[in-house]
Amino acid sequence: MQKLFRWASKWWPGLIPLAVMWGFAAWNNTLPVEADLAARSAAALKDTVLDRTRIAVDGRDVSLAAQAFSEEGRRDAVAAVENVPGVRLVDDQTRLIQEAKPFVWNAERDVVRVTLSGSAPLPAMKGRLMEAARKEVPGVEVADQMGLARGAPLRFENAAILLLDQIGKLKDGKITISDTKVSLSGMARELGGREAIAAALKNLPEGFSVATNEIKAPPYVFQAYKDPVAATVTLTGYVPDNNVHAAIAAAASRKFFGEKVVDNLKSSIGAPASFGGSVVAALGALSRLSTGTLVVSDREVKLSGDALYEGAAADIRAGLGKDFPKNWQYKPEITVKPAAGPVDGTVCQQLFTELLTKGRIRFEPKRANIDPDSAALLDHLIETALRCPNTRIEVAGHTDADGEEGFNQALSEKRAQAVIDYLVKAGLPADRFAAIGYGSTQPVAGNETDEGKAQNRRIEFLVR
Repeated sequence: MQKLFRWASKWWPGLIPLAVMWGFAAWNNTLPVEADLAARSAAALKDTVLDRTRIAVDGRDVSLAAQAFSEEGRRDAVAAVENVPGVRLVDDQTRLIQEAKPFVWNAERDVVRVTLSGSAPLPAMKGRLMEAARKEVPGVEVADQMGLARGAPLRFENAAILLLDQIGKLKDGKITISDTKVSLSGMARELGGREAIAAALKNLPEGFSVATNEIKAPPYVFQAYKDPVAATVTLTGYVPDNNVHAAIAAAASRKFFGEKVVDNLKSSIGAPASFGGSVVAALGALSRLSTGTLVVSDREVKLSGDALYEGAAADIRAGLGKDFPKNWQYKPEITVKPAAGPVDGTVCQQLFTELLTKGRIRFEPKRANIDPDSAALLDHLIETALRCPNTRIEVAGHTDADGEEGFNQALSEKRAQAVIDYLVKAGLPADRFAAIGYGSTQPVAGNETDEGKAQNRRIEFLVR
């Protein structure tokens, strides 16, 4: 017995290296098997839709952890790994992602970026929504703050893509889908943008509807700037249609007798009611200024600049709002330009002649009522008369040859007197002026054409 013990004690330590070598060989052979099963399990999942997938292999047992987007998708993923040749057991650690109730998705635009937030139902759909946003606002940062959740309504992606097509029309704002209800707020980037968005919302997929649409239109702005140095009146901004455009351009040509009208107006929807008539009235006030700026923004009129003399400034301030609707606001900021130096009678006559060569005082047909479009010319004539206070001035009226001679004579006298009455009302002494009517006896052009007749219908200022 002692011999047997002594013999065993000699050989059993030799088994230890053999066990270690056997374990190392088994471990070394298992590594390739586990790596192969992991690779083939991952390949089996390539057609499944999962998030945060993790695969661990222990021998021939596979542990699968992932977030699935539907119960069917979760079962299909587990079954796909179970069917991999060589897999003995699948430890199913898959879970469904959280369901969003309600399912909310947002697209928000500010001055620097577009942010997508809320929930998306699939990773691939997140990518498509980001791509659609970048396509609509090229060059603008698009931030992804979307999470993943179940519960998206049917045709969610179609609705979201249609709404992203509108994000470029916004200056700023937010678009939200809550289940099947759509809400919008913010400011349209351009005139007509609000209406274009409203039209697009009519094409929402079946089942979706608009809960609120609070998109506002940008201010409807018309501007006119009178530059005495360049002798121009520049019109910019918007008009509602071609007819109003033509009416405003024609009115500007009549009212601004000595300036070239530069027309940069564009047509757009969104004008407030009575827009055309209010702009024409405001242009009449601007025409009486030496230099000035007119801004019509929605229903607010701002007029600033220098009147030619104090009486004109007071008259413009008092009369500016008379031709505007009651719900319009107006802000006259009228000052008076410094008075020009006095001149003698000869220079005064030259100034009168230059003014009446550039424009003519208009009257209602066959009557002595002065056309309001002549206000700017009359203001310049008054300013000139103020510069030569010691002169006497004959205001001469002339007509064309149409009609009876007696009627024309009387009409020419009445028109000359109407001009004097205007000058006196502006503050000039009545005894400086004399009204003379010449009828059709002193034509400056032939009466055979309309153009010639228009030249003959005139008022002249003659310094005596």
